[in-house]
Amino acid sequence: MESLSFRKGLFRSSRPDVRGFTIIEIMVVVIIIGILAGMLIPQLVGRTDEARITKAKADLRTLSTAIDLFKADNGFYPSTDQGLRALIVQPPEAKHWPEGGYLKGRAEVPKDPWGNPYAYFCPGGEGRPYDIICYGADGKPGGTGVNADITTYNLSE
Repeated sequence: MESLSFRKGLFRSSRPDVRGFTIIEIMVVVIIIGILAGMLIPQLVGRTDEARITKAKADLRTLSTAIDLFKADNGFYPSTDQGLRALIVQPPEAKHWPEGGYLKGRAEVPKDPWGNPYAYFCPGGEGRPYDIICYGADGKPGGTGVNADITTYNLSE
């Protein structure tokens, strides 16, 4: 056990003085952290929108596969009025219905990454059997960048 001696009213350790960090050392560390943050944050800022676009494309592929399975089982696509809800709740016309529906484990049709519903049209445009559309960040048809429409027919773009 180290010995303590009483000098001028203060307890002191018999071991050599142990120093803490100086203000200059702390400032150097803060500056280094600031430089690193300054280099990394701009690279990460645009990633949120990019991730949402990727998620919307994945959702559209999943919904499209479910619609195609519905058609294979029942011989028709859900109508525009039935919408994507027909993948969760069995329409009266659907004679074949898998346990749990076509979006297993879901009580509701998923919303796009911006919280808007996906649009479904049957028949689709330009002779397509159906279209499923995510209207992007603004939730409105048209737009560019993060506001651009993402559809089942332009997923590869």
